Amino acid sequence: MTNYFLQAFIYLVAAVIAVPLARRFGLGSVLGYLIAGVVIGPVIGLVGEETSVIQHFAEFGVVMMLFVVGLELEPKMLWAMRHRLMGLGGLQLVLTTAAVMGVALYFEVQWSVAFTIGLIFALSSTAIVLQTFNEKGLNRTDGGRNAFSVLLFQDIAVIPMLAFIPLLALPELVEQAQQAVTQVAAQHEEISLVAGLPPWAYAMVIVAAIAILVVGGHYLSRPLFRFVASSGVREIFTATALMLVIGIAALMSLVGLSPALGTFLAGVVLANSEFRHELESNIDPFKGLLLGLFFITVGAGINFGILWQDLGLILGLTLGIIVLKALVLLLITPLFKIGKSDRWLFALSLAQAGEFGFVLLSFTVQNHVLPSELAQKLSLVVALSMMLTPGLFILFERFIEPKYRSAKVDREADTIDERGSVIIAGVGRFGQVVNRLLSANGIKTVVLDHQISQVDMLRRINVKSYFGDATRPDLLHTAGIEEASLLVVAMDNRDSAVELVKYVKHTYPKVKVLARAFDRGHAYLLRDAGADFIQKETLLSALELGADAMKCLGFHPFHVEQQKNTFKRIEKRSSDMLYGAWKDDSSGERFDNNYRKLFIELEETIKAAMARDRNDKYAMSERGWTPPPKGYDELLDDDEPLTAKRVDEPMSSAPSDEQIKP
Repeated sequence: MTNYFLQAFIYLVAAVIAVPLARRFGLGSVLGYLIAGVVIGPVIGLVGEETSVIQHFAEFGVVMMLFVVGLELEPKMLWAMRHRLMGLGGLQLVLTTAAVMGVALYFEVQWSVAFTIGLIFALSSTAIVLQTFNEKGLNRTDGGRNAFSVLLFQDIAVIPMLAFIPLLALPELVEQAQQAVTQVAAQHEEISLVAGLPPWAYAMVIVAAIAILVVGGHYLSRPLFRFVASSGVREIFTATALMLVIGIAALMSLVGLSPALGTFLAGVVLANSEFRHELESNIDPFKGLLLGLFFITVGAGINFGILWQDLGLILGLTLGIIVLKALVLLLITPLFKIGKSDRWLFALSLAQAGEFGFVLLSFTVQNHVLPSELAQKLSLVVALSMMLTPGLFILFERFIEPKYRSAKVDREADTIDERGSVIIAGVGRFGQVVNRLLSANGIKTVVLDHQISQVDMLRRINVKSYFGDATRPDLLHTAGIEEASLLVVAMDNRDSAVELVKYVKHTYPKVKVLARAFDRGHAYLLRDAGADFIQKETLLSALELGADAMKCLGFHPFHVEQQKNTFKRIEKRSSDMLYGAWKDDSSGERFDNNYRKLFIELEETIKAAMARDRNDKYAMSERGWTPPPKGYDELLDDDEPLTAKRVDEPMSSAPSDEQIKP
């Protein structure tokens, strides 16, 4: 027992140290697990022969991963993505498999072995690529979305691969393994429902097992989960989720099918269940730990003797696979209209081999499809290609993307042939709303943005806009800044927004500048630069949502409106005081202890104002808000639904702010 504790401690320590370091250096958690395995295995020798035994146990993490993948594949989502999924993903898989197989056949590799190698290297690393996309904000790009479609198709394609690969078993490997299998079977007799059955009976058993899985998952799982959830004991729901996955894996093993195939199918069946998220959250920790353990055992099982013995061959195969996959991916990008920098992002992000390559290599050895020595060499190629993936992203960011970005910047600014009383610099999600409101009220605007895609999008919806950098003095002159009344600064770049405000207020002091601030600190910088009016982009929307929350919690709408206006009034009144504290700070930190003290006092002031009974007081800001008419509760209780006409009728004739002075 002590030995098991020590081994578990070694694996956990290696993971705890290596994975956070790998994430910090941008290598990804999968590479962190692989590096941890290499260190505790071949490098310092803390683990050894038990690695292969642990790996068989850890492979259950792959089964769980495929179950979670199935849960995420709602039929509606798959149908919506069918063109990219089947077209782009399927074409990539077929062409890459054929290319790798062709190279292998050229070197006189047996066709079944060459085909298996092609399938293995056609897969890419879902874990590394999606994680890197999220970290670098690339998942919303065209290249990132297309890469996700390919990765999703690859994950789905693993299932038929696991079912098909055993059919490629080499007779000579089967004969070599017969004696060992006989010895193991004598010691550990396996239970099977299909042993000795004729082919027709075997086929019927498989069909029955899949039917039980689909029908049971659809009709029996919901009553079971409702019964378990009604107990209110979370660990029982976790046990139910584990029971489901283990039971399906056992059923598939009893009928001679892949457990991964069964759990994936079950996940797809349960994808529309209301318990899907609960299942995923309960399975995910076990999946993550077991997958991490699996990758550690892969790293620990790497034979460095083979690496040093065939260093040139393995490095050549690694670089060759990356180049070959990238060329195939670049070749198909024009067919799906993936252009410019996105095509390079798409190709380089998917050029490596993937974590499923380890799974398939282990599976092929177990099913006597590939020789063990060849599988060890190929696993080194898979690992090295994954380790080179961060370098491919660096290549894209530092050398490829800047060229396309500079090409966009080098485009000459549009000729501005109209003038308006308001110039809007930046028409992203904020500037668009401002422009729509002003245009709807007949105010002539001149819209500028330095992102070509944004300008083209606005032109497609008949919003006239011009491409150009609003920080350029010549462009502002062309836009008519001298005659303009207002400049609205809604640029996404914080520093550029501040510089623009500073330049305009210095050069054209009569022009009023209204600026969007990202946060309080940015608002102070804009105010320091001379902006006449500043609006923090989230303040008003957050107040409205907070007011809605209070109404949902049972607060009266009149009271909520009062409290919201009180908050706004105190926030506005204290802004000068906080700005003074921020500006007087000489430490360079800008938010010193004095500022923090004032901010805490502001929060206390707001709380105290909210606690007062304000039923007998009036505020100028509230007189512009019209309350419902007398007897409105009778309208609500009336069986007749409120019509559009009744709702639109004037509800009161409340006096304006100008009519009543405080």
